[in-house]
Amino acid sequence: SCTVYATTLIKYDLSCELYQKKRQTSEPYLVDLGEKELDQTVTIGATVPTGFEHTAAEEVQEKLEATARVSKNRGRIYFDITTDKLFKVHQLKSLDNLFVVVKDYDDYQFKTTKEEVQLDWQELATKLPWTNALEVWKLNNSIKKKKGRRKRTNPTKSDQCGNFSTKSTDTVPSDPEELLVDLEALEVKENQRDVSSQPEDDSEEEKHSEIQDQESGVTPLKFRVTCNRAGDKHCFTSNDAARDFGGAVQEFFQWKADMTKFDVEVLLNIHNNEVVVGIALTVESLHRRNITHFGPTTLRSTLAYGMLRLCKPQVSDVIVDPMCGTGAIPLEGVMEWQNSFFLAGDNNGTAVSRSVNNIKHIVKRTHDEGSPSGLPLDIVQWDLCNLPMRSSSVDIIITDMPFGKRMGSKKKNWELYPLCLREMARVCKPGTGKAVLLTQDKKCFLKALLQMEGLWRKSHTVWVNVGGLHAGVFVLKRTAVVFGTTSEDVMEPHTATGSQKENMKDASQ
Repeated sequence: SCTVYATTLIKYDLSCELYQKKRQTSEPYLVDLGEKELDQTVTIGATVPTGFEHTAAEEVQEKLEATARVSKNRGRIYFDITTDKLFKVHQLKSLDNLFVVVKDYDDYQFKTTKEEVQLDWQELATKLPWTNALEVWKLNNSIKKKKGRRKRTNPTKSDQCGNFSTKSTDTVPSDPEELLVDLEALEVKENQRDVSSQPEDDSEEEKHSEIQDQESGVTPLKFRVTCNRAGDKHCFTSNDAARDFGGAVQEFFQWKADMTKFDVEVLLNIHNNEVVVGIALTVESLHRRNITHFGPTTLRSTLAYGMLRLCKPQVSDVIVDPMCGTGAIPLEGVMEWQNSFFLAGDNNGTAVSRSVNNIKHIVKRTHDEGSPSGLPLDIVQWDLCNLPMRSSSVDIIITDMPFGKRMGSKKKNWELYPLCLREMARVCKPGTGKAVLLTQDKKCFLKALLQMEGLWRKSHTVWVNVGGLHAGVFVLKRTAVVFGTTSEDVMEPHTATGSQKENMKDASQ
């Protein structure tokens, strides 16, 4: 499976009869939002960190009172809302990217040859109910304008939200002033050229089109089609689908294709026989909302939020991130659970400095928005294996542990993980304390957990995709055993028993 863009302008011989029939029977493309109710019901799709679909669905139910449906394709959810709640959707913490659904098909019957599928895409573009989705797209642009979102630089890999990646080196404008194009551009003009006759010289065609646009005062929308396809029973590739469907959309609306500086991004999501056509409502992923100073392994804000929801913070809880990096987890925590107290630290001075700068950015932003300055959060530089905290003083420990890839090494993890779990058990409250730990080094972690079984019990595991790596979020519960009374916690902090050394040696072979 992969993601591609339609990168060429393809001419199609859509019959004039079909084209004119569509114009006569469909709703007008030019819609005055003032004449229609703004609380119409629409279906919103969202990409989320894979493995946290149900967590995201819980947040949608909690904050929007809407029931979310988890897609067959991992990393996506769908929910119905009225358009007056569209602004609240952008405030949800679990969602990466948003789109409005034009039409979805649970069991789309694909043809057996590429030629037949190509004709299918052409016909599909002419019969889809575009009008309401384009209204929502325009309304969404006005919301983004009010919100004052910053401009996007380069697209990023879609990490946890799917197995798809996108590449682009040009800047994509997210300034709503640029995106807000009057829906008059959607109306098919009577004086436009006949769709069945195309000039042979592309350059002459473009010049002719530009002259027509200048004379009519209408700026055509720029668009691209992004196809996400999964499944091995298709007779076409993602590139084929994006190209063929994109060309049909272009011909139907008379839009201009532009792969980077586009106004509208049409999404074609295919998972086996499930097909969803949508229009993107976000240009930049919402997971970048709080971090301004990034490190080599900065955690996505949406994934950090999902981990926090797993541990269900309560009022007055003391929550510690002992390996905070750039502070993604505690920052998400203090923004959502302001009645808890967060303490974060790292042994790396550079990481601590980045966390402090990210905190300053949030404090300044909240102060500018009129919120009281200050956050219930402290950052400390410390040694993870010797935390400067009293025993049994912490309610929740939540952290992103080193995978041994870009940070640390798998060899060092065999010594580090048992010591981490031991020190976490010391500061965590017996009987009631919890830990939510993310790691891709699952073998090492489970071995360390077995060594500390007198202090920790594994509740459950959420499997997630972290930058293409299959990782686990392990939810642990602190046993009622008092620290210092078991064989696991009476050993010296930086030594291991003979049996533990033997286990490490066996596991590494």
